[in-house]
Amino acid sequence: MPDTDLLLVRHGEAHCNIAWIAGGDLGCTGLTQRGRTQAADLARALRPLHDDRPIDALYASPRLRVRETTQAVSDELTLPVRIEPRLTGPDHGEADGRPWADIIAEFGGHPSDRPEEPFAPGSESWSQFLTRAGGCLQEMIARHEGQRVLVIAHGETVEAAHRLHLGIPPTVRMPFGFSVAHASLTWWSLRWSSAGDTRWSLVLHGAVSGFHLIRPSRELRS
Repeated sequence: MPDTDLLLVRHGEAHCNIAWIAGGDLGCTGLTQRGRTQAADLARALRPLHDDRPIDALYASPRLRVRETTQAVSDELTLPVRIEPRLTGPDHGEADGRPWADIIAEFGGHPSDRPEEPFAPGSESWSQFLTRAGGCLQEMIARHEGQRVLVIAHGETVEAAHRLHLGIPPTVRMPFGFSVAHASLTWWSLRWSSAGDTRWSLVLHGAVSGFHLIRPSRELRS
């Protein structure tokens, strides 16, 4: 059975990131010029990886900044895009478009500090988002067993993937976080180990270059 590769990309820099506002469907106004450059660079960096072993499916979150990032990748790799609503970032409810400084002050911390509580009227709780995104990723993995899947979404989606593979429940408040650069690649791979079984390996986290240098090896499989 071929390896199952889950490739996760965070979108390029967006205006809502620079303004530090909650970028939901209202707050997201797309990529900055720097973000567009990052998306183009990312697409070119993914080309050798795709040529080495073709990507079988490309999924994307419906948020504008993600769709703009995905378009650059789709054009470069000539891959059709499947928009998956369950990959969208957290639902901010009435906090959508508001400054994060105000949201955090009113909630008394980051949404992940009290994962089971909605941080604003009508919002998802942090654990609800992780459950939704993690469940979606789990279904994709089962659907594309033995294939290479590329998911372009949000930094929070990368954390959902890490929690899924590390077995950390969505309701658990972690004492650490995961820093995910814009237009970066995170790569989980289900591979045969030297013990004769399959296990998930974290090949890359938040990489912005050098993807083509990574090759499956016995070191990664042991």
